[in-house]
Amino acid sequence: MTPQGTAPEGTAPEGTTPEGTAFGGAAGSERLRRWRLVLGGDGADGTGCALGGRDAAMDGALASLYGGGRAGQERGQRRTAGLGASAPSVARWLGDIRTYFPSSVVQVMQRDAIDRLGLSALLLEPEMLEAVEADVHLVGTLLSLNKAMPETTKETARAVVRKVVEDLEKRLATRTRATLTGALDRSARVSRPRHRDIDWNRTIAANLKNYLPEYGTVVPERLIGYGRASQAVKKDVILCIDQSGSMAASVVYASVFGAVLASMRSISTRLVVFDTSVVDLTDQLDDPVEVLFGTQLGGGTDINRALAYCQAHIARPADTVVVLISDLYEGGIRDEMLKRVAAMKASGVQFVTLLALSDEGAPAYDHEHAAALGALGAPAFACTPDLFPDVMAAAIERRPLPIPDDRA
Repeated sequence: MTPQGTAPEGTAPEGTTPEGTAFGGAAGSERLRRWRLVLGGDGADGTGCALGGRDAAMDGALASLYGGGRAGQERGQRRTAGLGASAPSVARWLGDIRTYFPSSVVQVMQRDAIDRLGLSALLLEPEMLEAVEADVHLVGTLLSLNKAMPETTKETARAVVRKVVEDLEKRLATRTRATLTGALDRSARVSRPRHRDIDWNRTIAANLKNYLPEYGTVVPERLIGYGRASQAVKKDVILCIDQSGSMAASVVYASVFGAVLASMRSISTRLVVFDTSVVDLTDQLDDPVEVLFGTQLGGGTDINRALAYCQAHIARPADTVVVLISDLYEGGIRDEMLKRVAAMKASGVQFVTLLALSDEGAPAYDHEHAAALGALGAPAFACTPDLFPDVMAAAIERRPLPIPDDRA
């Protein structure tokens, strides 16, 4: 037997390098340093590693949020997270994490600070908003605080929201317009196109039977072409958005997409938000920031009422796409909601159900309602912003939707 505490001959003890030195060399020291930052320096962490300089400052910033407490606590003492109750101390902490961590990590830490330490109220102070790293989730938090926001903070909040919205538009607008313009052209094919509007690939494919080998050419008896979608409104799109608290990120993305769609002359876009009441924000679509501040996150949900409003504004069913973005927790009349969806689809409406429009996948949602909509031919799934243009293109062309394989 091998005595306890020793390793078999020819092997290094657990936790050491083959040379026998625990965490030996530069790589081992770096590994130990990282473990010390992860474990937080509690007396029982077992690293025995002291931090200094920038590492100590990083550790302090992490400790304030994730349970490290104040520097100088006695070893073994129970630690609790805390940033203090004052805006200046939180603003300093926000400045620290922006110094020591990349933007993606800063956004996660900010979100955790709001959720774990209840810092939402401090976002009502202008100096706090100037210190934060703006992202979609911060915008959602600000919108939920909109009604409680003092006038001195509103302009700063609008500037933060506008920055995020402009960044999203730069990221999403070009591809969305290009994808949907192509879909609109393909959906408007004509049998007597002008020369510049001929779809040559489809025309050749449709006339291969007329190939003349002696001349090495195809005689096109039937021309297939695109309609000029830019000359008139070809499709009507209604975005129907659940503004309950859990849908905050979806509201932000949907508002940006609504503004992009509204900028396309060939699409008539209507944007409707709802909880237990329904608000039509179509007249504000030229400014998605105004749309966002016109929402009221939180409250109940009445999908049936919202769909009734949308249904009343459908003038051309065969050329209409309705996009319902909701977690499907219906507070209204369930059977009536399903009947409305069935009626819209029977009239020719393309109906799309998105459980979320965000990068985070499907939230908690009503599985029974999702299954019922799927049975009506309107499968419910979560959609990322990058996938949304493809979903809309498929709906416009009446093709099967590109539903992600990992949908719930």
